[in-house]
Order: sequence, then structure tokens, then C-alpha cells
Amino acid sequence: MAEIKPFCCVRPAAHLAARVAALPYDVYNREEAKKEVQREPLSFLKIDRAETSFADSVDTYAPEVYEKAKELLEKDIADGVYVTDEDRAYYIYQLVMDGRSQTGLVACSSVDDYVNNVIKKHENTRADKEVDRITHVDTCSAQTGPIFLAYRSNEAINKITNKYIKTEPLYDFTARDGVSHRVWKISKAEDVECIYRAFQEIDRIYIADGHHRAASAVKVGLKRRRENAGFTGKEEFNYFLSALFPHDELMIMDYNRTVRDLNGLTQDEFMEKVSEKFAVKESDVPVAPDQKGVFGMYTGGKWYRLTARPQLFEGKDAVGSLDVSVLQDELLGPVLGIGDPRTDSRIDFVGGIRGLEELERRADNDMCVSFSMYPTSIDELFDVADNGLLMPPKSTWFEPKLRSGLFIHKI
Repeated sequence: MAEIKPFCCVRPAAHLAARVAALPYDVYNREEAKKEVQREPLSFLKIDRAETSFADSVDTYAPEVYEKAKELLEKDIADGVYVTDEDRAYYIYQLVMDGRSQTGLVACSSVDDYVNNVIKKHENTRADKEVDRITHVDTCSAQTGPIFLAYRSNEAINKITNKYIKTEPLYDFTARDGVSHRVWKISKAEDVECIYRAFQEIDRIYIADGHHRAASAVKVGLKRRRENAGFTGKEEFNYFLSALFPHDELMIMDYNRTVRDLNGLTQDEFMEKVSEKFAVKESDVPVAPDQKGVFGMYTGGKWYRLTARPQLFEGKDAVGSLDVSVLQDELLGPVLGIGDPRTDSRIDFVGGIRGLEELERRADNDMCVSFSMYPTSIDELFDVADNGLLMPPKSTWFEPKLRSGLFIHKI
């Protein structure tokens, strides 16, 4: 059973929500973050990336940067940029992009559920990438960006959500990127209890996106347990901020690949080797794969439709049968020499939101060959996690991105 609990939320004043809401901290490099904060001084990015308050000579991870984040957060709370709800509540968070909506709940998930694998993972994390967020959360005593979780759709939860989204929202704004954001608060005692009990009947929750942020939040919670020998398990540091979406609300986009060279092969030699494993057909138009086992390939100014031969999927487990695995195991590795896509500098990854034109541009300029992918499905993600396996890097791209700063959980 999952413990998904309501919480006392720190959130923007309604008239400032659109100005505060920011894309996740890791979307920006330092220069981009500084420009965004200069454009919008209320952006939560100034807290998420507090190095924007310092000269470039100051290290991004210097202790004073995290102290500045704490200072800025506390000042904005004192100045009324944020309000603190005194009652424990769930929050409905709806995002609309290109006419398609996804609606979930913002709540707090249990550190113990993460440790005990009720909350399932499908990616490894790197300790060096966790340190920044561990320090940020611990210094600010606040979790500021919700972890993106998914669960199998539940009728009882859906019924309550559908009731509230017909009412007036707390927030309703459209961000500069065209994504609309709406938030409703669920604080009525019987509805809160119903949602809590419904999640207790759900035995598996899945991390969709944000493995490093989740691991960081959990490690802060475990650190505070060690520092508080008499902890009861009910303290706020035993829970972490989450946005939970039913599986049928989510869309995973393609996560495409582009490679710098043909690994010493001529164009003809390369095409011959590709043809050994894939049926190859030249295309007059860019290829956006329309089914599993189909790939687009752009090289030499031409698009090709590649169809994996059926035997490539035979006897494969939940990971091996993913399209990203088939491409890696049958083409990128043996033909193009990409041994470890996590570390090989000859490969780059292009989120589907960038479009096929970006794959063409890269292959025509700094790279040599690009591949468009059929998106990994949410069921495939669940299957990998249920089997205790790990996905290859860059297997899923979720859009739209959850905003930071709309919901803050003080620990």
C-alpha cells in the first residue's frame, strides 16, 4: 500500500503564480538561468538556481549559493509572494499543451515507500548529481520541485478529481511557452480521506521523471532521521513533494538519437550493415515512426524508414524488447561503435519536443546520422519497473514539464 498524504502547502499568492512558476532547474544552463531571472525577478528559478544572484566567478555549488536560496525563499514568504495554507490538502494540477490535458494530484509521498520499493524506479542515479539537490533541500528545509510519479488509474480518485475541475481554480494561467496551468485545492475532509484510502489500496507507484530529485529528497529525509534519534516517522522530513498522474493521462514523447560519424564506414558499407538487421526503405518525407519496431534514419541528406526484423525481439525481456534497446544493441553498438551511450561523446540525445527538423539539422552539421524513435509506452515503463529492471539512458521524454515554485513542502 502507498501512503500518499495531504500537506500544508506553501504556494504563490494567486495573482503572482504565473510570474513565480518556473521550468525545472536542470532545464537551464547557468547563463540561461541568469537571463531568465533577469527577465522575471519573481521566478522561482532565482531560488532553485541561486547562483544567478552571484558573479560568474562564484562556484555554482558554493555554500553561500545555498544560503542565498534559503534567504530568498524566506524573504519571499515574508513579503507575501507566497502564502502558507494552514490545512492539510491535496492539490489538483492540470497542464494543457497543444490542446491535450493531463491532470494529477500534488501530495507528499513516503520516504519508506521509496526505500521499500512501493515507489518503483527504472533508472540508476549518480551520487554526484544528487549532491546539489540534497544540499539545496537540506539548507532550505523545503522541497520545491515535485517528483513526477505515475500510478494505474483509480476510479475513486478520478471521481473526486473530475468533481473539482468543474469548479473555479486557485490558479489558471498560460506560461510563455503556451502551456496552460490550473490548480484546485482539495481540503474537504471526506474527499481528503477518500483519496488517502484509495492510494492505500494501490501497491505500486512509479517514478516517471525525476529519479535524481527523488533520491535526493529521500536522502535528506534519512539524514534527518539520523540527526533526530527520537523521530516518530510522522515528521515532514519523512515525506517528499510529488505530483502523481494516472497512467492514462500521460503522454511519453520520443527521445531521439544523433551520432557524430559512421565509425569509419563508408555510406554504402554503413547502409549494407543496417540492412542486415532492418528492412530499409528510402522516404521522400521525414520519418516519424508510427509503431513499435519502426525507426526513422536521416543521413546523407536522405530519410529512411527502418523496420526491425522480427527476430530482433525474440526472447527479449522487458528491457531488451524496448525500441531504444533494439537500436542500441543491433545498430548503435555493433555498427556505429557506441559502447556506453551514457558516456560516449559521439552520441547525443534530442527530445521529441524539438521535432524532426532538429535531427536533420544536427546530421547536416555537427553530427552524421540521426534516428527518430517510436515513443516508449507507459505500460513498457511499468513493466520494466515491475521486473526490477533499469531502462537504457534517455528512454522517455515527458511533456509538458511540471513547474517548480507552485507547490513547496517545508520539512
